Amino acid sequence: MAETLDPGARAAAEQKARKAARDAARKNEASDEPVGKKGIVPPWERGAEGIALVDTHAHIDGEDFEADREETLSRAKRAGVVAVVTFGDTMEASARVVKLAASYEPVFAGVGVHPENAFPFTREDDDRLAAWTKEKDVVAIGEIGLDYYWEKDEDKRAMQRKMFVRQLALARDLDLPVCIHDREAHGDLMTILKTEGRKNRGVIHCFSGSWEMAKELLKLGWLLGFDGPLTYKNAAKLPEIIEKAPADRILVETDCPYLSPLPYRGKRNEPAYVRITAERAAEIRGESLADFAAQTTKNACEIYGLKVGI
Repeated sequence: MAETLDPGARAAAEQKARKAARDAARKNEASDEPVGKKGIVPPWERGAEGIALVDTHAHIDGEDFEADREETLSRAKRAGVVAVVTFGDTMEASARVVKLAASYEPVFAGVGVHPENAFPFTREDDDRLAAWTKEKDVVAIGEIGLDYYWEKDEDKRAMQRKMFVRQLALARDLDLPVCIHDREAHGDLMTILKTEGRKNRGVIHCFSGSWEMAKELLKLGWLLGFDGPLTYKNAAKLPEIIEKAPADRILVETDCPYLSPLPYRGKRNEPAYVRITAERAAEIRGESLADFAAQTTKNACEIYGLKVGI
């Protein structure tokens, strides 16, 4: 008879399996424009005079960056990135990002538990998250939210909702913004934000909804985060949304190591590539990169209370 895993071990095994699936999907993505194509200049070789960007959503704590984390941050700086906000998605990852924020001057952190890793929160878990927010350069609760793409079990979806509401309450108690993940859970997300989350503030990270949903969120005071998919040929609704969204409600992100923009789709994403997304967004909006970068960096500084040298 197979050994029964305790809840913690089972959650860890499920998390490992989901990560393996995401890694496989990333490696199997077909880029519309091969990286080796002649004429492609990496963002850190394009010059950064007058450019100040913030990668407002990254995950640089994991093994993807173990071998070259310092070089990655150096490339980001040369691309015009003045700050990186890296988020925890488990309690263990949250502990790591707190240490990273204390170790690297351009790095800030958010602590929280991603919906894929939902578990029955206790008062002890609340206290642990709250304690981390007292540390230097911890600026948000996140990445939190709902993800129904990976999770089909209704009981586990209910656990996601319960943990999301609890972390929203914690953020309100601490007077901190939140960074929200929403994948194929738009209806439940909006219901929660209009009820339990009506006094929260923050960002809907990697926005994937419609313009109609975006308008509702904007009315509620939320910011919208845009990532590499904005550069894809099948970007669908995203160009319309970023064109219409108010300038003071837009953030740019990488979600690295995932969601690399073209021409790096299928490769590891990194903070320097936020410049590619910003360039595409500025083009759609008919703005200069410098102006778009200045506005989105101002937005990032205001919502997360960042202190960056520009």
